[in-house]
Amino acid sequence: MNIEKLQEGEVLTLVLDGKLDTQTAPQLEAVLLPALGEAKKTVLDFTKVSYVSSAGLRVLLQGQKKSVRGNVSMTITGVAPSIMEIFELVGFADVLNILTVPK
Repeated sequence: MNIEKLQEGEVLTLVLDGKLDTQTAPQLEAVLLPALGEAKKTVLDFTKVSYVSSAGLRVLLQGQKKSVRGNVSMTITGVAPSIMEIFELVGFADVLNILTVPK
């Protein structure tokens, strides 16, 4: 997975490219958790994410918990319908701030 960090004022965007799975979840964790302390708003761009496993979901949940504790906004954008189905199935659609791509 490739993760690109883009800082624009108080907004930090993490552009993810690839699969978020057991092998790449630690990479996202190493970037996301510290990032939630760097900016008032963190955006995860999922436009190029093709797959999310339970390990990836765990990292997203950790990020959500840290953002709430730190009073930081965390938004996931560009979520494909197939990945949104996963979020809905596990109940994350109600917990995470998610913006989907049109079907």
